[in-house]
Amino acid sequence: MALYMLYEAASGYSLFLAHGLDEIGQNTEAVRGSVSDMNRFGKVVQLVAFHPFESALDALNQCNSVSEGAMTDELRNFLELNLPKVKGVKKPKFSLGVSDHKIGSHIFEVTKIPCESNEFIHELLRGVRLHFDRFIKDLKPGDLEKAQLGLGHSYSRAKVKFNVNRVDNMVIQAISLLDTLDKDVNSFSMRFREWYSWHFPELVKIVNDNYLFAKVAKFIEDKSKLSEDQLPELTEVLGDEDKAKEVIEAAKASMGQDLNPVDMINIQMFAQRVMELAEYRKNIHEYLIEKMNGIAPNLAALIGEIVGARLISHAGSLTNLAKCPSSTLQILGAEKALFRALKTRGNTPKYGLIFHSSFIGRASARNKGRMARYLANKCSIATRIDCFAENGTNVFGEKLREQVEERLDFYDKGVAPRKNIDVMKSAMETANDDADADTNMEEAASEKKSKKKKSKSEAAEEEDKSTVTTNGDGAEPKSEKKKKKKKEKRKLDDDSNGVAAIEVEEDVAEKKKKKKSKTENVDGGEADGEVKKKKKKNKD
Repeated sequence: MALYMLYEAASGYSLFLAHGLDEIGQNTEAVRGSVSDMNRFGKVVQLVAFHPFESALDALNQCNSVSEGAMTDELRNFLELNLPKVKGVKKPKFSLGVSDHKIGSHIFEVTKIPCESNEFIHELLRGVRLHFDRFIKDLKPGDLEKAQLGLGHSYSRAKVKFNVNRVDNMVIQAISLLDTLDKDVNSFSMRFREWYSWHFPELVKIVNDNYLFAKVAKFIEDKSKLSEDQLPELTEVLGDEDKAKEVIEAAKASMGQDLNPVDMINIQMFAQRVMELAEYRKNIHEYLIEKMNGIAPNLAALIGEIVGARLISHAGSLTNLAKCPSSTLQILGAEKALFRALKTRGNTPKYGLIFHSSFIGRASARNKGRMARYLANKCSIATRIDCFAENGTNVFGEKLREQVEERLDFYDKGVAPRKNIDVMKSAMETANDDADADTNMEEAASEKKSKKKKSKSEAAEEEDKSTVTTNGDGAEPKSEKKKKKKKEKRKLDDDSNGVAAIEVEEDVAEKKKKKKSKTENVDGGEADGEVKKKKKKNKD
């Protein structure tokens, strides 16, 4: 029987034929020893066909499909073209060696090509990978290394992006940090209580809260300086006037020792650090609640944000938790007790991390196991909805929580709960209504935006039309107003100038009349003188 081997390289698919295996050995150890010798290995394994990838993106897609155990259309065409045809009735006289049994089973389901995947095939493929650059003659030195490096980077980058988009890594890190902060805040608070108690030991009995103790100690500083004048401010810090009065009275009769200024400065600095650490812990808690409501809203609504985050962290991811059956989820976190019980043949644990849920504490001692099993069942449903649903909603989590409440009433009072089918139908209806409402809101918002854009465009068009005149002179309305005002001013100036010109002309005309009248008078006098002279001559 002929043995073909499929090798998925970074540069493309290659098909090899192995014949005369007796020269290198029939068992795995013999092949492992002779693989390093190319002279012997090259006589047995020969290249049949090679199909290069079109681009780096095509290589990444093919690599992702192979890693998931799926055969692409390109790989199917390559195998059908280069392998002997498989007839439906007769048993094929060849087999195909593959590196992964998953892709081998998929190839057999689709093409009916018999596939093998064992240690012997793996050793032969190891030899092919070792001497691959010698089989492909057209490859230049360094091309294969570049292709492997580029494909490795892109494949790893795609996997990292997938994990980032799932964002459950942030929840895992946040719940781990929250646990660490709880331990640190408690240890630092106990250290500060012990340190400040050397100065004011009575304050420990009055103020029990660690954060409040550090806050009060930072406010008091030196107990000898504390007076009744500071009672309102101390009341604001403590939130209780009676406690504030008690602190002042205890400071007056305190048995603690006095501290020098350097020690007091160090104590105050440590108190400030403890307060900042406690406030940071509160911020991380709020951040975790926000993240859980975005990643696993149904699980958070059902069992709480903290317990849900612990389950996700213990499982490794939300996907892993969704894959767990409810029986595994029930005892998640109690693995040591489970294996100890199996080893000693004792009673197995009834609950793990879900014991911290309020439902287990509210159930009676006889019904705690039943309640844990029922709660694990509902948590499994909620995690699968959160993991595989496209639209994030907490409707199913709230309905599942109502079911758990009804189950508690059934165990305590005997009230029959609703059927799961009816509850899920109502949850589906509410989820669809919410989705429709969201789509309507989005459509309304998009319509408003489109209307605003249309109104803006219409206004711009009207302005453009108003600026374009019939004579081709383009001017804006503001410029037209300015021109009108200038014309009016010019008219007024012209009128005033015209009046002044008329007055000047009238003056000139009057002067001319006066001159004429004078000239006429002179002419008339001269004529009268001549007439008189003529008369005198005639008389003589």
